[in-house]
Amino acid sequence: MIASKAYLAVLRTWSARLAGASGRRATASAVYSRSSGFALLIVLWTLVLVAFIVAHVTASGRTEVRIAGNLVANAVAGAAADGAIFATIFNLMDPKSEQHLAPDNTPRELTIGDSRVVVRIENEAGRINPNWASPALLEALLHVSGSNPESARRLAAAIGEWAGSAPILAPPTARLAEYRAAGLDYGPPGAPLETLDELARVLGMTPAILAAIRPHLTLFGPPEPSPATTDQVVAAALAELTLAGGATSSVNQMPPDVLTVRITALAAGRDNARVTRSAVVRFGAMLPRGYVVLAWGSSFD
Repeated sequence: MIASKAYLAVLRTWSARLAGASGRRATASAVYSRSSGFALLIVLWTLVLVAFIVAHVTASGRTEVRIAGNLVANAVAGAAADGAIFATIFNLMDPKSEQHLAPDNTPRELTIGDSRVVVRIENEAGRINPNWASPALLEALLHVSGSNPESARRLAAAIGEWAGSAPILAPPTARLAEYRAAGLDYGPPGAPLETLDELARVLGMTPAILAAIRPHLTLFGPPEPSPATTDQVVAAALAELTLAGGATSSVNQMPPDVLTVRITALAAGRDNARVTRSAVVRFGAMLPRGYVVLAWGSSFD
């Protein structure tokens, strides 16, 4: 009887030990399972981050490649436009006058490399030069461009005072006082315009008036435009001046063998590249190399 009780006690002891060991193994297994899940989550998020970085780098690379391609295409088109301008200059210098292109603003298409270039040649004598034009001619231009007669007269006089071309200039103090009375802190310099943008500062000039007359102005033409001008607005101004009894001026007129033209080249190339170049070139036998480039660029007066 005593031996049986001892045997049962031993069995209970081993059962308890086995149960404790099983519990510890279950707990360790649960901890290991949770640790494995957390590690797997870290790996997955790391892969997502790596994929995001790779996608971003790839997209940035493609964008840089497209930008580089556009820059190359624009450079090629710009070179084609420059080449078209030089080809036009050489054509106008050709001693065989029957082969000269006429400065009549007619579009002419050239093919240079992979670019198609449309070239226009315009005689600068067909525009009005505000630095040398008479107040009567400026008044006629303003009038035919939409200004009323009184505004056209006052603004033409103001332009003449600004450029110093008015027949009679008021004293500098009087001109400055007139601008000060209009709330402006400057006065007319009484010197030729360097750019057409200066006209925006003339007393009485508005953006609408400047936008209306600017396409018909130049700083490279003679005081009086050619009667053969293809500019309809300038032709109307000349007609109005003639009806009013105005006389053309011979002061600062260009010699008859000098030609000043504006060459505009619009080049279209690969990848929808479009580049516009303009040059004002003066031709004459007495000029160095027979011509001189007065202005060159994508935008100028």
